[in-house]
Amino acid sequence: MVDTSLGLTSGGPRDGVVRLRTLIILRWFAVVGQISAIGVANLYLGLHIALGPCFMAIGALVLTIIVAQVVYPENRRLPEREVLITLLFDISQLALLLYLTGGLNNPFALLMLAPVTVSAMTLRAGSTFFLGGLAVVFVSLLVFFYIPLRSDLGFVLRMPQLFVAGFWVAMVIGIGFLGIYAARVTAETTSMSKALLATQMALSREQKLTDLGGVIAAAAHELGTPLATIKLASSELYDELEDPVLREDAALIRDQADRCRDILRSMGRAGKDDLHLRTAPLRSVIKEAAEPHANRGKELHFQFDAEGDTTDPSAYRLPEVIHGVRNLVQNAVDFAADHVWVETKWTQDTVTVRVIDDGPGYPYDLLGRIGDPFIKRGGRREKDASRPEYEGMGLGLFIAKTLLERSGARVSFANGSGRSRDPAEPHYGAIAEVIWPIDAILEPNGGPSKPLGENKPIQI
Repeated sequence: MVDTSLGLTSGGPRDGVVRLRTLIILRWFAVVGQISAIGVANLYLGLHIALGPCFMAIGALVLTIIVAQVVYPENRRLPEREVLITLLFDISQLALLLYLTGGLNNPFALLMLAPVTVSAMTLRAGSTFFLGGLAVVFVSLLVFFYIPLRSDLGFVLRMPQLFVAGFWVAMVIGIGFLGIYAARVTAETTSMSKALLATQMALSREQKLTDLGGVIAAAAHELGTPLATIKLASSELYDELEDPVLREDAALIRDQADRCRDILRSMGRAGKDDLHLRTAPLRSVIKEAAEPHANRGKELHFQFDAEGDTTDPSAYRLPEVIHGVRNLVQNAVDFAADHVWVETKWTQDTVTVRVIDDGPGYPYDLLGRIGDPFIKRGGRREKDASRPEYEGMGLGLFIAKTLLERSGARVSFANGSGRSRDPAEPHYGAIAEVIWPIDAILEPNGGPSKPLGENKPIQI
């Protein structure tokens, strides 16, 4: 299930990926660190370093930072190309400093990992691959080409070649591992953020529909009696009055009362929340959730079972519950062959809803990931061969799972073990099971009934 109206995708160009202020702060930290390292090495450790070229390289970095601060506002979000150019400059400047200070014999060569990690977290795979490849080239060149560090006694500080080779291998592996790891974590975080946004939009839409129903019902409930009284009185006056002018006025009052009734039927402005709509019989809530998919060519079967209680309990009409169950039913109808079963069972402790279809079931290699957004299989999103226009990203089931868990439920997905095609025995196809604690969805029973009180204004 994919709601294309949300405009949410997991790919596409990345524009405005990083704020300029963020890069400026990070680069000022780099400047302070480089000056501190060179100062400590030269003044405290007594190492002979080519200070002039080193401070020229650091000055070039400072110059680019100042130019960026002067030319652009700090809240500007840089597109991918400009971020890549900035990181290319930073990694080249760092490689030059390492060349001037001992190459891979300098332990600060580890900082070559930083630009690659930033790239993996902000840029696309192609840009990160290019930057990572360039970092590997620089690291490889620094094994052979560098100005050695010398002590105050003139001794060359150099690690054994075995250690240098090991450091080079560690750097190359680190560049690849951190790049892949950071890119993977960032991609999952981005996908989750987009999916949560889609969930919030779906819940907001469902809440508005619920409020709209409450508006109409509350207005009809509160204005129905006075309008009926006005219409009755005007009708009696119309029958008793003999003056044509007065009879015309009475008819006008009666017609305007009818007009008010018609307005109530089509009204949609914010009003009051109808307390009568906050709860409904559990059967009604489940059927209301599944109703939009009842006439889509698949037969819906409803089953309601109670353990030791024949009464139909009263359930809260939570938007999360209605929209979540509706998404599960939609997914079942989308993939069912002919039948979809919605089984509801309640006990003294729990309420269970199971949505079962007679389709092919969930893919077994993805069964453990059902409920995650933007599911991919073999590097591509799932597509149904029977419906080429359908692009399954798992977003619908993610929204359903998130909303239902928000209402206090546990949601699980499985495939049936049987192959019976008897509608009375739904033990095959996909199974979605939702289990609530009894107090999370059902209105408490017992005690004297209380008046509902006045309808409260809707908070918007």
